[in-house]
Amino acid sequence: MANNSQSAISKKTFDVVAPFKNDPFVGHLSTPITSSNLTRSYLSSLPAYKAGLSPLLRGINIGYVHGYFLLGPFVKLGPLRNSEVANFVGLVSTISLIIILTTALLIYGAVSFSDNEDTKKKSVIDFLTPEGWYQFTSGFIVGGFGGASVAYLLLKFFSSVF
Repeated sequence: MANNSQSAISKKTFDVVAPFKNDPFVGHLSTPITSSNLTRSYLSSLPAYKAGLSPLLRGINIGYVHGYFLLGPFVKLGPLRNSEVANFVGLVSTISLIIILTTALLIYGAVSFSDNEDTKKKSVIDFLTPEGWYQFTSGFIVGGFGGASVAYLLLKFFSSVF
């Protein structure tokens, strides 16, 4: 019986959840989902992480998508949805929300990227510097206005089709 209990004690077990590189003092959020190649390729194709884009173009791209897709809920779910001015009121509401979001981006940039030595270092992502963040914010408002305007024009000229 003694041999049986010793073999049970010496039997190696594997933990399903283990510290990163077996060091419990290293904080790491690596999971099978976040570490998969599919997730990495998807995230690298998003405008915020796409290689070769300037901060201004990143902002224009992200702002355009936000402006384009925010118009629909304001037109179809707004209080004037059954009136003739629903598209125009949706455009004004979308532009107002883009201005609010741009103000929030400016406030975040002013708080996060002060002019001390820590933020003057070159970042891996070029819009995470004070100058890059303000270019990103400028592009966001221009892209947001453009996306909302294009969506409004599409609704105006093709509303008889839908």
